[in-house]
Amino acid sequence: MPFLARTYELLGYGIPETLLTTWAIMAAIIIASRVAVWIMLSRPVQDPPSGGRAIPELVYDAVQWLVDGTMGRERRGFIPYVGTLALFLFVANLVGLIGVTPPTADLNTTLALATITFVNIQYYSIRRKGIAAYLKGFFEPVAFLAPLNVISEVALPFSMAFRLFGNMLGGTIIMGLLYSVLPVIVPVVPHMYFDIFAGIIQTFIFVMLTMTFIARAMD
Repeated sequence: MPFLARTYELLGYGIPETLLTTWAIMAAIIIASRVAVWIMLSRPVQDPPSGGRAIPELVYDAVQWLVDGTMGRERRGFIPYVGTLALFLFVANLVGLIGVTPPTADLNTTLALATITFVNIQYYSIRRKGIAAYLKGFFEPVAFLAPLNVISEVALPFSMAFRLFGNMLGGTIIMGLLYSVLPVIVPVVPHMYFDIFAGIIQTFIFVMLTMTFIARAMD
């Protein structure tokens, strides 16, 4: 497994491997979501879910449980965003198992995701409090701390992006080095940590931070 993303030529343009992988993951999630909705709507209400039909509802219930516990039942409107973010990160963090560079090992991807969260935080904070109260918050508890409060707010997406990027890139580099000096079968055990365990943990952390910051901005 290489620890530097490859670049492919497409219509005369150099397309990074991580971008192609991101497109593939997005397409897979869109298709899977449409199939999941069809499965859920095709089941008669009086019939309990069973077999494969239960999987979409279990996933939805898990996301709903997270949103209820972190943001509150009154904010279930965030379930689609949180669910999509969790699914994308889960798949993106685990694709290293099939020998491609995880999109989350590319700072462009993690910064884009963190920026979306940042925009949500600012938007819902202004929507909830009003522009005057929103701006006033930067001058609390004392006015001379306003520059530090602004810097702290602006640094938030970079902190989230670099945390996820650093962890995933570090694992990718280590696995690349192991594959370069050891037989293919030997690095299987490190894969269990760097790709599976760390990938799941980083997904959970990023999603929890997203929900926590948005909920705090709306309080």
